[in-house]
Amino acid sequence: MKNTALTKTHEALGAKMVPFAGFNMPVQYEGVNAEHETVRNAVGVFDVSHMGEFLIEGEYALALIQKVTTNDASKLTIGKAQYSCMPNDTGGIVDDLIVYRVKENTYLLVVNASNIEKDWNWIESKNDVGATMRNLSDDYSLLAIQGPKAVGAMQSLSSHDLSSIDFYNFVVADFAGIDYVIISATGYTGSGGFEIYCKNSEVKQIWDKVFEAGADYGIKPIGLAARDTLRLEMGYCLYGNDIDDTTSPIEAGLGWITKFTKEFTNSAALKAEKEQGPKRKLVAFELDERGVPRHGYDIVEETGNIIGVVTSGTMSPSLNKGIGLGYVPTSFSEIGSKIYIQIRKNAIPATIVKLPFYKI
Repeated sequence: MKNTALTKTHEALGAKMVPFAGFNMPVQYEGVNAEHETVRNAVGVFDVSHMGEFLIEGEYALALIQKVTTNDASKLTIGKAQYSCMPNDTGGIVDDLIVYRVKENTYLLVVNASNIEKDWNWIESKNDVGATMRNLSDDYSLLAIQGPKAVGAMQSLSSHDLSSIDFYNFVVADFAGIDYVIISATGYTGSGGFEIYCKNSEVKQIWDKVFEAGADYGIKPIGLAARDTLRLEMGYCLYGNDIDDTTSPIEAGLGWITKFTKEFTNSAALKAEKEQGPKRKLVAFELDERGVPRHGYDIVEETGNIIGVVTSGTMSPSLNKGIGLGYVPTSFSEIGSKIYIQIRKNAIPATIVKLPFYKI
């Protein structure tokens, strides 16, 4: 089990620690609902240093990234980031990721913790163009400072105007007494804020100063459980649940990051799937009655026939109702359609809705 540079800090704060993607991680501190509300209404801090970071450099860096990702990385200028995914050869997804253009020929790829080795091997296997690859995952930490008060709470820590960083843009600037960190206006919560990339040796200083600066703003540490409820309220996919090696970006609703203006791994097959229409789709649903949908629960039609499966589900802290994502045949995927979630012996009625669940 790996630790982050802040593991002892989380333990001292009384966090409940659990194994996650091979790391010892804080799942909660004071409770999921309280932490969820902190991020929605104020500002909270996640240690997500388990995430992976790859540096792709050199004259052929863009060529490699264009080959392995679905989005069009040629659109990135220095200081911009892009959500994307890596398709496999059989119609599924190796991983979803964020691509940052750091310099003219330098890109940072941020991948999911559970897929670091798999992703590295996959990209390396496609690197016949001679791009330089460096795996920085063990050397770098990542803090997500999320919530509507993040800008105000953190401004005293940087000489850069944090309010000027647009969504999915980033700067390399001073922060919390460290001269060069990546301050990225990204996150997995839908409530605004930043993600801070720094060296492991720097993260404890940054963590401490972040909490000093945010004290008057109600800042609190947040665990992975609230990260999951926050992302699900926005309808953001979680790898291993909503997308995996067997789900295509087209059926997962990721057509918007799948650009057929270029060739990439398995692009011809995915283009054909888009033109023909997928046989199933990932849909969002709200329960019409009390209940909590969970990953793995069957989705059934009125007669009781199983038509799909819940990939993510929870009791939404913001909406106080059961919400979830799941795959169903395309014929059941229209907004307003009725489906049923099999919760133990009961088939609970649910309505397919448009994302996000939580409207800002």
